[in-house]
Parts: sequence; structure tokens; C-alpha cells
Amino acid sequence: MSSRPPTPIRLADVARAVGGAVVGDGEATVAGIASLDRAAPGDLSFLASPKYAALFAGTRATGVLVTPELADAPGACANRVVVARPHEAMLALLPRFYRMPAKPFEGVHPSAVVEPGAVIAPDACVEALAVIGAGAAIGAGAWIGPHCVVGEGVTVGSGTRLVSHVTLYPGAAVGDRCLLHAGVRIGSDGFGFVFQDGQHRKIPHVGRCVVGDDVEIGANSTVDRGSIDATEIGAGTKLDNLVHIGHNVRVGRLCLMAAGTMIAGSARIEDGVTLAGQVGVSGHLTIGAKAVVTAQAGVINDVPAGQVYGGFPARPQKQVMRGYAAVARLPELLRRIEQLLKREPDA
Repeated sequence: MSSRPPTPIRLADVARAVGGAVVGDGEATVAGIASLDRAAPGDLSFLASPKYAALFAGTRATGVLVTPELADAPGACANRVVVARPHEAMLALLPRFYRMPAKPFEGVHPSAVVEPGAVIAPDACVEALAVIGAGAAIGAGAWIGPHCVVGEGVTVGSGTRLVSHVTLYPGAAVGDRCLLHAGVRIGSDGFGFVFQDGQHRKIPHVGRCVVGDDVEIGANSTVDRGSIDATEIGAGTKLDNLVHIGHNVRVGRLCLMAAGTMIAGSARIEDGVTLAGQVGVSGHLTIGAKAVVTAQAGVINDVPAGQVYGGFPARPQKQVMRGYAAVARLPELLRRIEQLLKREPDA
């Protein structure tokens, strides 16, 4: 996205747009958005948590979106727009200050390759050097970026965007309004071998990948095809960069997976699960609906629905924190043991 030419907006209009209330000068104008510590005069910023109060105290922003609880927080900026959820308010305001990406044209670039039998909606965009395989279907308003490869028989839903260098292996299906960032690979073979006659023999993978509607997949993430059945990513799920989903995995709706998460084959991730950065999940297990797994955890057993797990092996987070507290006490405990041993020389 790129900045729009500066068009100042009054704080009173900002408040009206987000359903907030102005404290201070409603006639003051802003023409950009910035974080508290980088904001300059003319910028709008936001404060949603008291842990950023120190940055708020010194910000140079002209106006700040604040929660009702922080409306009276001490700070150099006297102009505040009080709103219940500043982060959500920023979502509504960003298009006023920045141009959202838009298709450069409708149709197929002359350098793109479209194989026989492919069907491309008239208002779709296929950029330079993309390849659309035989029998593929590109939906209305879809946007296929440069150097993308859409394999034979692939379907890409309406309004979906493949940014650049995205590869959809044959038979994959991507739903409507999805966003696949650069380098995403959907439908490569899973990691399956049988040791036979003194060597690892590859198990052919004949399943496919199915990505639901409104899914976002970060740069250089990979989703393997199923060995027989489909690997599935449920609607509304968001994957960060460098996430790997193994063969036959089923990810439910509205899940979140941060960077570096790795899911081994045939795992089941139910609806609404959150996996923090670098979580590893062993194969053939289930993480229950709305469970949370904290960063760098290693999951080797099922996680019950709604629970918060962490550590390795993953266990309830309260147990993990008690363990950390006990480890922190070890030096003092060792010192006391050494003192006791000195008192008992024959021990």
C-alpha cells in the first residue's frame, strides 16, 4: 500500500467516522497515521493498553485514539478521540490515508501462459509471466500476480489474490476472498516414505488441498496435499509467514497460526485455535476448539478445547509457569544444600 497525497482530516471527522468522542481540539487536523514513538505533528496515533503509557507521555502526535479507561492518561498530546476499540477504529481509518492495493488491469498480460481449457473471468487479472494450467478456473475479480503458477484443474475463487511467485499444485482449490502472499506453495507432496528393500520408497500422494473462503496465508508458507484425502484449511483462518501444514491435516475455521508454526501430518486443529510462534504439533493428534498454545511449545498429546498450553512437552500453562518458577529457585536451593553439607562434613 502507498500513502495518499496529504488530505488533512479534522479530529471531529475522525471521531464521527469511528463513533468516538473528541477530547480537546476537534478542529485540529491529521494527515497520516504513525505509532506513538514515531508520530510527528500532523499524525494520528493510538493508545489501547496502559503498558504504552510511557510512549504516550512523550508522543508528538497531533491526535491519539484512546480507550475510555485511558482518556485521562498524562501525556503531551491533549487532543484525544475516545473510542472503545482503538485498533478496530484504525482499520476504518487506514483507507482514508493509504491506497489499498488494486488490480493494475483486467485481463491477461501478453507474457502470461494460459493453457487450453482454462477459464478466466473477464474481470480477473493475470499478471506478467504467470502460468494458468489446463482446466484451471479463475473466479470473478481474482488477481494472479507475476510469476504465479496455477496448476492443472486448480480453482481460484472470486476476489482472491495471489501476490507473486505463488504455486498452486494441480487439483488444489482456493476459496473466495483469500490472500496468498509471495512464495506460498499449496499442494506439494507430503512427507511420506516406506522403508523397503534397504531404501526409503516414496508414498505417492493423490489427495489434494482445499483452502476455504477468507483465508490469508503468509509469505513462504506451505500446505502439503493429502496422501489420499484432502488437506483442509477452514474458512477465515489466518497463517503467518513460514508456516507449514503437513499432509492430511484438517485446520478448522477462524484459526490463527503465527510464524514458524509446523503441523505434522493428520493432525486436527479445531475451530478458533490460536498457535503462537514456532509451535510444533505432532501428527495424528487433536487440538480442541478455541485452545491456545504459547510460543515455542511442542505438542505431543491432544490439547483439550478452550485450554491454554505451553512448554515442551506441552502442558497447561500454569504448570509451565510453576516449573519456570521452581527452576529460578534452584541456585538458591543449591547454595543452601552446600551450606548444610559444610555443617555435616561426614555426610
